Amino acid sequence: MARPRIVIVGAGFGGLSAAHSLAGADADVTVIDRRNYHLFQPLLYQVATAGLSPAQIASPIRAILRHAANVRVVLGKVTGVDKERRVVRLEEREIPYDQLVLATGSRHAYFGHDEWESVAPGLKKIDDATSIRRRILTAFEHAESTDSHEVRRRFLTFVVIGAGPTGVEMAGAIAELAHVALRHDFRTIDPREARVILVEAGSTVLAAFPPALSAAARSALERLHVEVRLGTPVTSCDESGVTIGEEHLPTATIIWAAGVAASAAGHWLGVERDRIGRVPVGPDLTVPGHPEVFIIGDTASAAGQDGKPLPGLAPVAKQQGAYVARVLRARLAAKPAPPPFRYRNYGTMATIGRRSAVADFGWLRLDGTLAWLMWGLVHISFLIGFRNRAVVMLEWIWSYMTFQSGARLITGSEQN
Repeated sequence: MARPRIVIVGAGFGGLSAAHSLAGADADVTVIDRRNYHLFQPLLYQVATAGLSPAQIASPIRAILRHAANVRVVLGKVTGVDKERRVVRLEEREIPYDQLVLATGSRHAYFGHDEWESVAPGLKKIDDATSIRRRILTAFEHAESTDSHEVRRRFLTFVVIGAGPTGVEMAGAIAELAHVALRHDFRTIDPREARVILVEAGSTVLAAFPPALSAAARSALERLHVEVRLGTPVTSCDESGVTIGEEHLPTATIIWAAGVAASAAGHWLGVERDRIGRVPVGPDLTVPGHPEVFIIGDTASAAGQDGKPLPGLAPVAKQQGAYVARVLRARLAAKPAPPPFRYRNYGTMATIGRRSAVADFGWLRLDGTLAWLMWGLVHISFLIGFRNRAVVMLEWIWSYMTFQSGARLITGSEQN
């Protein structure tokens, strides 16, 4: 008889965790992704701000899974799922499944203003990061070349929209780039005159953190000369700049970190979705009425112990991927299913800049240098492969000791 066919769509944290845990199982596992690499998204902002190169935070999927003989990798873009025939549709082929795991992540959400995307890019993939890096570095070059004070001021103004972890990390990294790494590189301008403005419609930065850590993060940002604007939403974005409330701010560089929406997986399945596109799943992470379909990560609306949907964090996706693999192994062996999924929260962290971070472990809350060191160790340990861990660690040590960033390359074209 043919072996059971398990298809995993998406090789992010959740999909890769499931694939790893199914290595050696008595089933044929297929991993489908539109890109040939797994990306460590928590450090993507460092690529965008010239701290790291893309290859230092990404690894080929085939290399990661090369020792899993029962797992094959397919490069392709999924366009739909036929639940009745049990096939995943790609652009030019179909792949049948007996069990399906959708781990397709999330995308940018502009709250009904999708036209803002062309001037306010978000940060989800390597292409986004290198495009933003080009915008930031080119802005300094344009400021150096112009004789107009107003034009120069516009190029030296950087606006980050959204004060969650990505926005806070981006704003702090841009400020450090201007005040530290670039301070001696130009002759006409002083990069330290750059304005970095962090805009948040809510009343606090890092709203998911305890108030004391949120306040510490804001103080750290302000020490880096980041202007924090709270309580006023952005009402317009265009080529000339942003409008915050009723104030128009001329800028050439806008970065979006304000919201995300789930992938199109719910649309493929034709099932119920919440307001940001997530699919409500059962305690075993399956779609109601379809026990053969699992959804994990940012596309799943899975309830935590408090009844609220779990956050779209890498640890959530990784634990869900490992759990789904346990469920599937139990099914393959005709054994009872494991207990319902329960997320174990080991803490959340965010870095603000040089020797500054916040960490909330529930029982322990830290900010400052110790939190920054712990943030670095945790993120290095999560990287895939000894080479990436070693290279990133050496890059960070070199940057810390020399006050330089090693990836200040303007690549690609303005149209990309």
